[in-house]
Amino acid sequence: MYTFKIKAFFFNAQTDYLPYYKQFSIVLDEEAKASDILAAVKAQNENFAYPEEKLVFRINDLVVHGEQAVKEIVERLGTSLQIDPVNAYRANNGLIINDDDFMQRFGLLAPYASEEDKAYYETLYALHYASETEKFDRDYIGDAVLVLAHRMIAEESEHAEVILHTISEMHSGLFECEYENNLFNAEDHTAAIEALKQMAKPPKSDKPGFMDKMAAKFIKKPGTKEAPAVLKETEGKEIAYYYGYAQDNTEAVSQKIAALGAKMTAFSGAHKLSGLTLLEDRKELAFKKAGTTLLDALDSGADILVVEDKEVCLMFKKNLAAIERTVGRDIVLECITTEDFLAMNESVAA
Repeated sequence: MYTFKIKAFFFNAQTDYLPYYKQFSIVLDEEAKASDILAAVKAQNENFAYPEEKLVFRINDLVVHGEQAVKEIVERLGTSLQIDPVNAYRANNGLIINDDDFMQRFGLLAPYASEEDKAYYETLYALHYASETEKFDRDYIGDAVLVLAHRMIAEESEHAEVILHTISEMHSGLFECEYENNLFNAEDHTAAIEALKQMAKPPKSDKPGFMDKMAAKFIKKPGTKEAPAVLKETEGKEIAYYYGYAQDNTEAVSQKIAALGAKMTAFSGAHKLSGLTLLEDRKELAFKKAGTTLLDALDSGADILVVEDKEVCLMFKKNLAAIERTVGRDIVLECITTEDFLAMNESVAA
């Protein structure tokens, strides 16, 4: 048996000005499903509402299906759970949302789609609402349409060119997508999205342009190597670790933090992407995502951010002023790569 502490979302568009949460304690057995959590909450409060069909919702910000096993939820998330609609912005009554946008997005490709394509798209309902990009741009076309477009093009649709044009010329479409989703059972469509971007981009000329020539003047000669970065002071500092989708070296970093006499600070966005792949095509969105990551660490108490990916760390440092302007806040946070951090001598930073 599991005893859950549930924080459940309430909002009725007919009567409420803003959404709110209520707390519940429920008990379920190991054979229960996610839908049983909702039923148990409704048994205690009849005003709690959720859809009877297409039942998907968020638990601790991960999108789950009603059939998801409670045992697996507990193994991953524990027994303190927050319940939200898949898209709070579109909520009508509790977890019931206006999902007209889902088929409206399909309408972009409908003239070129078969009944089989439509049926496949309908299986991507949860994926559509699990998009991370939608959090940054409500007008985003949606991951599901992009995945469908790739499938149609890969199957050699005679409309491939117009399909590609449709998804790439949208106000917020293909080039706004840095693929990651919030599905409980994750699906990785990164390769499909990147393939679409490569198809949509004009081929680059092999001949170096003016900017390439100017940049070449500042490139270090082969064999030169930058000295590793060293933190001036770490004792008593709070240090957060960001790895995004790179290898998670939390254990090694936490041991080093302890050895330096500092404190490790956790933050929710440690595993999220930060806009690196958007930097070339959509700088403003890249800076918005980067700023979200940095502010998440800063507001969690961090003084220092250890960054796993060297390119991400460079992006943070090089574009800090632009990132601050984009998010409208100063970000006083020292960044260092994991490699340089782990190589630090304890006596240097004490």
